[in-house]
Amino acid sequence: MAKVVEMMDPAQEFEAKIVTRLKPLNELTARGTSDVQQFYNGVNVFLTGGSGYLGKQLIEKLLRATAVSKIFVLLRSKKGKSIEQRLTEILEDPLYDLLREQQPYFTQRLVLVSGDISELRLGLSKEDWDTITEQVDVVFHLAATTRFDEPLRVATMINIRGTRETLVLGKACKKLKSFVYVSTAYSHACIDRIGKDLLEKFYKSPINPETMIQMAETMDEARLNDITPDLINNWPNTYTFSKSIAEELAHTIGNDLPLCVVRPSIVTSSILEPNPGWVDMSCMYGASGLMCTIGLGITHVMYAGNSNIAEYIPVDYVNNAIVIAGWETARRQGTGENKTKIYNVCSTARNLATWGHHRSIAEKEARKYPSPMIVAYGWNKRHAWKRKKICKTGKKIVQNVKDAYFLSA
Repeated sequence: MAKVVEMMDPAQEFEAKIVTRLKPLNELTARGTSDVQQFYNGVNVFLTGGSGYLGKQLIEKLLRATAVSKIFVLLRSKKGKSIEQRLTEILEDPLYDLLREQQPYFTQRLVLVSGDISELRLGLSKEDWDTITEQVDVVFHLAATTRFDEPLRVATMINIRGTRETLVLGKACKKLKSFVYVSTAYSHACIDRIGKDLLEKFYKSPINPETMIQMAETMDEARLNDITPDLINNWPNTYTFSKSIAEELAHTIGNDLPLCVVRPSIVTSSILEPNPGWVDMSCMYGASGLMCTIGLGITHVMYAGNSNIAEYIPVDYVNNAIVIAGWETARRQGTGENKTKIYNVCSTARNLATWGHHRSIAEKEARKYPSPMIVAYGWNKRHAWKRKKICKTGKKIVQNVKDAYFLSA
């Protein structure tokens, strides 16, 4: 009888090799001897946005790589589920498998706090407010609505007023060592700044934050929606508009706090930690989802300039920067450096990638590691004649083969 040999899927085999190479890093992390890890020993953290893509991975990183005492996680009941039920569902994610293996009782360091980022005083009870302000050393404010088409009222209540209320909480914390506000690299990526550098500094807010909050609180919603195009004007959407105003709050209310601002670009799947390629459904509507459908051969064509920059950053890189920024802010405060620092967390400054580069990956490298679920491969040179043919029939969608980014047959 012939012997049956099971072959590992190429993509899984590639992932297994990366995981093997990560073992020395995991062993080094487990020692807990770095200056950053020492800073977080015994620290109590308050975290907003813990149910989001970035927040979930930050919780895992803090619990696995540091000896934080507690993480107070702000959550609200949602869709008939209690905050306890929501946390249980969050922790079922494979993201926490390595942590569960290393620290079976890690949930004992998580403290659920009932609240809502869009409410005054974050919807906290007096008891929870007092507990947090008495015990918390470090605040990570990640909560935000990232929908580009979010009504301005909602974007204001969450992204602007929510930031104000979190800053007020931070100012009330008696032991505060560091406050990290997570913004976006596109907060001031306005139409009139196309082709220009976005520096690590505060820019002028498009409107006074308190004025914007008052408008959202008092103005008729239909009226606010009608004037939104004129209000955001130079900004492409309500997300970046509201984040630019929130930065002004960090600049003013947070001026006397040990505060820093972290501006990540487009956040995508993990590259290394806790395992390569981790992503969840909340991230599948952006760049990660695009790459996934390209890899599966579902997305057949994309219109983009081959020389245009593809600016995105892995989620674990972002959270490593956030964790270090928290330590660095406290360190600087200890030396008398009180000026608020801004950190742009982007890839193109050192590792410039264009859509043409990713086209090449889709055509060549990605073909070596097909998923079992793949329905088609990316283009290669042998299909060049098909590209030209499609360009001729693509009407207004594709005008020029040099401008088109074709991905799969």
